[in-house]
Amino acid sequence: MRLKTFTLALAAATLASAAYAADLPSRKVAPVMAPAPVFTWTGFTVGVNAGIGWNAGGGQNGAQTFLGIGSNGAPLGVGVPGPTAAWTNGMSSPIGVLGGLTLGYNLQVSPMVVAGVETDIQLASVRGAGAAATVVPVGVNGIIAHNGAIGVSQKTDWFGTLRARIGVTPFLPSLLVYATGGLAYGNVKTNFLMSDTFAIAVLGNALSGNATKLGWTAGAGAEWAITQNWSLKGEWLYVDLGRTALAGVNGEFVGPAPFPLYATNQSYKHNFHVVRAGLNYRFGGLAGPVVAKY
Repeated sequence: MRLKTFTLALAAATLASAAYAADLPSRKVAPVMAPAPVFTWTGFTVGVNAGIGWNAGGGQNGAQTFLGIGSNGAPLGVGVPGPTAAWTNGMSSPIGVLGGLTLGYNLQVSPMVVAGVETDIQLASVRGAGAAATVVPVGVNGIIAHNGAIGVSQKTDWFGTLRARIGVTPFLPSLLVYATGGLAYGNVKTNFLMSDTFAIAVLGNALSGNATKLGWTAGAGAEWAITQNWSLKGEWLYVDLGRTALAGVNGEFVGPAPFPLYATNQSYKHNFHVVRAGLNYRFGGLAGPVVAKY
């Protein structure tokens, strides 16, 4: 009897202990949840681009002045030579292709602001050409009436830029809209040909130039990160490489000597538009996850 009583008491104590343990709070540690990675534009970039460019120089200006002497150095005519003959050539704007490489660095200044610097070098074929005709009456530029035919051309074979960029991400963290501007440089070639037709002679003046010019550029664009490291961009730039001035004295094509000497000058504006698309690779990509500490 006593054994049966002891067994029942032990069973009751065991059940009570299990019930009490079930009421105790759990000691399991909650799992650590790592925050999702945060996209950033920060990092070095390298890329390629291609596009089109067209001359924005418009009219090109030139002038011709009678020197008052002949090819033998003797004075021609009497009194002061007449006013200078001048012209403006309409420079055409054929579309030229271009392409090159880009290097840069971006810094995510804040969640919506990105600053950076970018440089590029481009092979190009941006060119323009134009022609004009002048009728120079007696008393203008000398002692005899003559007709002038003027032809001009210019070309940019290569150019490069070094620019600052400042942009915002107003729609998506991966879509950057930016403005850009800075230095520009490039090689420009210029040619000028003038043929003066007189009653007794045809006089000509052919000039050419080839120089590397320094100027400025400004523009805007948008860049879209399609993956963590790759992005596509579209960009417009206005490039201004200054002016080139050619000057010389005419020579004789056909006709007797001595012939009247004329000083001719031609001024070129080297400014053009660029529209291009690019593909960039960014070293760095997404920022790593931040692990919370407890």
